[in-house]
Amino acid sequence: MSTIKGRVALVTGASSGIGAATARTFAALGAKVALASRRGSDEGIAGALARSCDVRDPKQIENLVAETLERFGGLDILVANAGVGAYGDFLDLAPEHLDEMIDVNVKGLLYTVRAGLPLLLDSPAADLVVIASVAGQRAPEGEAVYAASKFAQVGFMRSLDHELFRRGVRCSTIAPGGVWTEFAMGEGRGRSPGDAELAAMMRAQEIADAVVHAVTRPRTYRVLEATILPMSDDSMN
Repeated sequence: MSTIKGRVALVTGASSGIGAATARTFAALGAKVALASRRGSDEGIAGALARSCDVRDPKQIENLVAETLERFGGLDILVANAGVGAYGDFLDLAPEHLDEMIDVNVKGLLYTVRAGLPLLLDSPAADLVVIASVAGQRAPEGEAVYAASKFAQVGFMRSLDHELFRRGVRCSTIAPGGVWTEFAMGEGRGRSPGDAELAAMMRAQEIADAVVHAVTRPRTYRVLEATILPMSDDSMN
């Protein structure tokens, strides 16, 4: 197994849910962590570099990457987790939610990778991990734009792997099914805290554990794409 101890990790969308769980787990395993989120929370992690960062603005993520280099001396693991969602019939989708999903999930990912990749290429043990979704593999009803944005993430990472694996950067896509977090909750987004199906969903820590699994594999191989479903979910329907 590879080790996380002493490696430098940057996690986007790190103030709640999967991102926060991943950051805390990395820190507990001895990583030096940089956290990007709109809230700028350090999640109580001693020594963390935490900044408010909107991944839709390339300058903000570039500045955080530069600060990560200055603080920790490099970057070994980049977890692109920042994402938004809204569910419902396509014609009922608010235009601002459409724009937000494309801007955060697609452009935000591209800006994040573009900013962090030069440092990953300098690392002796680099991992790029994207938290996508099973929606980017099977396109469920009521998630047309969200699925489009996640298909874009999956396709981007599949292509990027061809480009990078010979240069020592492992590209891993984690595609979870339903996870009980704050995701897609709020007016017009399709989820609410009282939804009955939430109890059967996975927890953020379970996805964080999958991220750790990917980045701690022996450097002789890479985890390209991991689909993770709750036991309540039909397989790829």
